[in-house]
Amino acid sequence: MSDTKPALPDHLAANPRSPHHVAECFEHEIGIRLNGKVRTNVEEYCISEGWVKIPSPKAKDRYGNPMLITIKGTVEAFYA
Repeated sequence: MSDTKPALPDHLAANPRSPHHVAECFEHEIGIRLNGKVRTNVEEYCISEGWVKIPSPKAKDRYGNPMLITIKGTVEAFYA
């Protein structure tokens, strides 16, 4: 069995209902580096636009899901 990993897309979301969700990428552990610091709580990222979305610690939307906060900077995605 080969251990080939799919290339990480430019825009990837962890939410399976998102059009940017690629299930094959989540079969392997993914790491995100924002401005040189490894982030562990990223829900969505876009490398070309330079942003990541992380869940808010307290704020919830009307469905009870955490609100997402957008942070801008230099984004690097890699397989951990």
